[in-house]
Amino acid sequence: MTEVDQRDATHPVEHEPDYRFTLANERTFLAWIRTTLGLLAGGVAVHQLIAPFHVAGARTVIAVGCVALAAVLATGAYFHWRTVQQAMRRDQPLPSPTLVPLLAASVGLIAVIAAISVLIG
Repeated sequence: MTEVDQRDATHPVEHEPDYRFTLANERTFLAWIRTTLGLLAGGVAVHQLIAPFHVAGARTVIAVGCVALAAVLATGAYFHWRTVQQAMRRDQPLPSPTLVPLLAASVGLIAVIAAISVLIG
């Protein structure tokens, strides 16, 4: 392998992708940020506005779950956006969406905790 081949293997050739794909990637990132803001607002609202449940700490668990999920999603959304952008620039396959199952499972768990808290109290 020549020096040029080795350099190409470690630094793939990049090109500017079609602007429509770049903008679509940005819109997807912004949708994740909107979801994050909704979870953050929901967590604060649960903690500040909802009357305490009969289950001790349930309100805090739901609020902290929402806020923690918001922090994880905001961070994950940035890294996913960056990874997709790099893949498009290098003509590589797009990465699998790890945020989607994480969000679904986490919101499902928070919903179950909330439902149990409401049913018990």
